[in-house]
Amino acid sequence: MLGVILLVAIRLYTLVLVGRIIIEMIQSFGRTFQPPRWFIMIAEVLFMLTDPPVKALRRVIPPLRTGGVAVDMSVLVLFLLLMVAGMLVRAVFL
Repeated sequence: MLGVILLVAIRLYTLVLVGRIIIEMIQSFGRTFQPPRWFIMIAEVLFMLTDPPVKALRRVIPPLRTGGVAVDMSVLVLFLLLMVAGMLVRAVFL
């Protein structure tokens, strides 16, 4: 039972992280995009939920510089850590 709860929590957080990635891509590629109020409210919730671990990873993992562009790897690393955590939960509890 604990394994199922942990697995569901990891999956839900992964979906929240994917939402954050989509919002960041919209912001970076659509500079003139004027989001509606509901979009901003959803984005605030997603960023509020994902900011603590992302900011902690940013302190440890520097951005990857490719030419004149810096790619933030912290979100990708967090995504991979969630995948590994899901595999560990499945191996231990299920």
